[in-house]
Amino acid sequence: MPTPHYGQPRYRAIAEELRERIESGVMPPGALLPTESALAAEFRAARGTVRQAIAALREAGLVATEHGRGTYATPRQHECGLDEGSKTETRQRQVAADAELAALFAVEVGAVLVEQQSLTRTNGVVGTVVRTYRLPQTRH
Repeated sequence: MPTPHYGQPRYRAIAEELRERIESGVMPPGALLPTESALAAEFRAARGTVRQAIAALREAGLVATEHGRGTYATPRQHECGLDEGSKTETRQRQVAADAELAALFAVEVGAVLVEQQSLTRTNGVVGTVVRTYRLPQTRH
């Protein structure tokens, strides 16, 4: 099937579409991307092509993949000169689940979760704080 992007590899066109969804907020930070199978069906592409697109997004720092959990959008990191005066700081730490988080994750109160906080400042003023939580990765 010819690509409508004039010689651009198909995976790049898919990656660009997903990048636009992430950067526009359609897929907010922490949101899981659809499965490879779902993306393959949506874009009418082979799963290998979808994997290449996701790998390109991973290299660009727009998504992260966790074995057994899926691929999710990461908080946007501003590049120098791209958004003058705007800076995003991201921190990650382990926290104990309070009652609300324990209920959401179906774990006991006090169970270890990973908290990722992204703070965006524009000209030194805090604009947004985004906190996402997940279960820690387990090694098999």
